[in-house]
Amino acid sequence: MDTPKQYYESINLPDVLSIRNVSELYSKLTDEFHSRDSIIISIPEGAEADLSFVQLIESSRRQAKSKGKTFKLSSPASGSVLKVLERAGFIESFDQEDANFWLHKEVTL
Repeated sequence: MDTPKQYYESINLPDVLSIRNVSELYSKLTDEFHSRDSIIISIPEGAEADLSFVQLIESSRRQAKSKGKTFKLSSPASGSVLKVLERAGFIESFDQEDANFWLHKEVTL
């Protein structure tokens, strides 16, 4: 049985996604940008995140777009990541591209 490509190519992140380890996360993402054209991030269920993580992911999205690379979350934001997005006012200012990236909401007609 073949494992779908998206599963074995995803980058698994640690359970703590905060300012304390943002340098480590940055290095990990930077390495992936150099070696891949498609980057899929897997955030553990129950991960603890803060605003620095959201900022890092937003910066990575912009970098990927400017370099013509694909950058996605393996599943919609939930738990503390979703709470950070809400508290920081991101969700209320999302455009369709943001909603698709963070919440996996596709355009519906």
